[in-house]
Amino acid sequence: MLRTLPAHVGARMRVLFAALILAAGLSGVAKAQDVLVMNEARILTESAVGQHITSRIEAIGNEINTELAPIREEIRTESEALNAETASLTEEAIQQRPDLMQRFQALQARAQQFEQLRQVRQQELQVTERRAFAPVIQALQSILQEIVTERGAAVLLDRSEVVYAADRVDITATAIDRLNQRMTTTPVNRVRLSVNEAGEVQISEDQ
Repeated sequence: MLRTLPAHVGARMRVLFAALILAAGLSGVAKAQDVLVMNEARILTESAVGQHITSRIEAIGNEINTELAPIREEIRTESEALNAETASLTEEAIQQRPDLMQRFQALQARAQQFEQLRQVRQQELQVTERRAFAPVIQALQSILQEIVTERGAAVLLDRSEVVYAADRVDITATAIDRLNQRMTTTPVNRVRLSVNEAGEVQISEDQ
């Protein structure tokens, strides 16, 4: 399951931070009072809507595991059966048994199909999470812009990029409170992909 902030969410937020800096009209080196910091991971995981998404993603992940379990068990059972039947046979003897060779080939094909299916389901989970976070990111963008404007700041940085920052310039708690006021839930609908669609998603993410 997903325990850490998805990379695509973090990347989106970094773009957002850059936009906020430019919107503030930064020129030269910002003065200390012009700089604010926040913890993006905390906002997206500790906010009510973030916890809602995490809970739903975990439930969908469990649903996927339940769907895959019978196939995984079928492969394991056949693998153990073949190992038991061929334990006393040499490789040459096995190759002279068309029935065993056919079963080995079928098992290998089944295992490859299962791995492909597992990867597609993992892609489904990632796309589901990304789509669920989209409206949250949009709402958070407005909230961060409001806070930056209210504080008269020129720069907003993530705490992961700062060696030290006083608590008074950390707006994480404020952002969480405001996000909680605006939204506590959001639709988290499982996305279903075909093998081809999953491949297209992977290609677009790699570019």
